[in-house]
Amino acid sequence: MTQTENKTKVQVKLGENSYGKAEINLMKINRDSERHEIRELQVRVGMTGSFDAAHSQGDNSELIATDTVRNTVYGLAKEGFKSSPEVYGKELVAHFIKTGARVTGGFMEFTEHLWDRVEVGGQGHDHSFVRQMPKRTGRVESADGQGYKVTSGIAELYVLKTTQSGWSGYLLDERFTTLPETQERVMATFVTARWEYNTEDVDYDAVWNRVFVQLQETLTDHYSPSLQNTLYLMGEAVLSLCPEISRIWFRMPNMHHLQYNLGRFDLDNHLEIMHVDPEPYGLMEGWVERA
Repeated sequence: MTQTENKTKVQVKLGENSYGKAEINLMKINRDSERHEIRELQVRVGMTGSFDAAHSQGDNSELIATDTVRNTVYGLAKEGFKSSPEVYGKELVAHFIKTGARVTGGFMEFTEHLWDRVEVGGQGHDHSFVRQMPKRTGRVESADGQGYKVTSGIAELYVLKTTQSGWSGYLLDERFTTLPETQERVMATFVTARWEYNTEDVDYDAVWNRVFVQLQETLTDHYSPSLQNTLYLMGEAVLSLCPEISRIWFRMPNMHHLQYNLGRFDLDNHLEIMHVDPEPYGLMEGWVERA
């Protein structure tokens, strides 16, 4: 008798679960005029519902095939996806709840690759584009197809300031602190942020663009004694600018730019030649919320 045959099966039940299709890469080109518009998304769709029989009995009846999910993402984008990815996400989730016999809820997650126009003679070209580094992110979810929870965000916004930043006044450990205090340093970080809304009446494109610009402007408008302080001020500025947003979360690594020792070569270095040290790095995370 094998070890498996000797075991008595315990009673189990299926817990929280979902299924769908991930990493669906979609580009939509609007050709209604000579000046084209493009949007590019990587999409994940997940469905929730009564899927117990499929898991416990291998019964696939009334299940939507994930291949169908992929085809739907492209097909609905033809007539839909006319505004923001968040609104398109609502269209997708509503469709699967309506057409899936066993589907009661679902979600759509996206990463949008941003494109800007190639400039020719100072003017943006009608049909030539260059991809940008920051990415737009978001998640749309619904438990019943009626109400939706929407979270929007930004990723890989790489910002840097060459002055007006320091790190001092911190706890000095007699044994392990080696970093000298400074009032002048290079500060750089990848900003990842996501935010939640307090209303469903939202122009998601407009809000995202306001947040994108404000994060950059806030970087410039203060002396930063710490990355934590800049994180807080960015959140405060976004919530002051965007009444639609209830709270915002940040993930901000401290991308170290260290003054390289040129004294060994009888050369001065006044924060001009820096060694970019990718890891390890300090990491700051936190929510900024309305009081």
